[in-house]
Amino acid sequence: MDKSVRRIYLTSRNGEIFTMRLFVFGMGYSSLACAKALASEAEWIGGTNRGMEKADMLRARNIEPFVFDGTQKGAGIEAALGRTTHLLLSIAPGEAGDPALKFYRDAIRNAAGLKWIGYLSTVGVYGNHDGAWVDETSECRPVSKRSVQRDAAERAWLAFGAEIGVPTAIFRLSGIYGPGRNAFENFKKGTARRINKPGQVFNRIHVDDIGQTVARAAHSRAEGIFNVTDDEPAPPQDVVAYAADLLGVAPPPLIPFDNADLSPMGRSFYGENKKVSNRKIKDVLGVELGFPTYREALTALRAQSEIG
Repeated sequence: MDKSVRRIYLTSRNGEIFTMRLFVFGMGYSSLACAKALASEAEWIGGTNRGMEKADMLRARNIEPFVFDGTQKGAGIEAALGRTTHLLLSIAPGEAGDPALKFYRDAIRNAAGLKWIGYLSTVGVYGNHDGAWVDETSECRPVSKRSVQRDAAERAWLAFGAEIGVPTAIFRLSGIYGPGRNAFENFKKGTARRINKPGQVFNRIHVDDIGQTVARAAHSRAEGIFNVTDDEPAPPQDVVAYAADLLGVAPPPLIPFDNADLSPMGRSFYGENKKVSNRKIKDVLGVELGFPTYREALTALRAQSEIG
């Protein structure tokens, strides 16, 4: 880690003073934003990718790269876990469960300095609630295979955290967007569509708001389940229309859902209709969203693209 970075000393529940050492399983779009948000607090950050293709990018961000493809242990990871204070998981589970828990359960259990575990999940675990509001106490009704596996992984990490006495937080993320991953990109690729299914809404979350939420939870070692989502569940066609207006182009024509050519995965998203509450991250973590709705986010993204 760059020694010019300001270190923040933290205090454990028993009064121990320590500096944060963050290890991330799965350095992807969301977890990179989390690492960025924690960079000023962490003495060291390490993270895994499936290969070394992104190693130079990670080093440029003061992140030590490790390789873990989910099928076998990776070099140096057990030693790194032994020095870790904060652990963040961002790897999709599979048939055999969470790969990090499968291969590194004992190493994590034996990490004497571990103070906190965070797990990036999805609001997909709620399944379909016919457009009703859900919060962290709502029943999980996962339908798709991927959501069923996420639900099982959530429960496995919460149980493991309780077993080893380490505060564990689950972050249920809504549809993730931000630089390089937004409605404007679909217009550039010529794939922007407005699909109309009456009554259908989705929540979204800007990647920077994921970062700040996880950083707040990591700093306070918050535990439990948190919905990480914006303020306004909105019809997807409204988002596309707003992006078109910012671009100064005509919005794509409305396509009735029944006539839309969607992949099985795309169609499954529309089978889950709910409004996700974010009250808990505001009340418990003190989060103030930088992008409370898609309008603020797309306006900012459009301005950034015009600048650079």
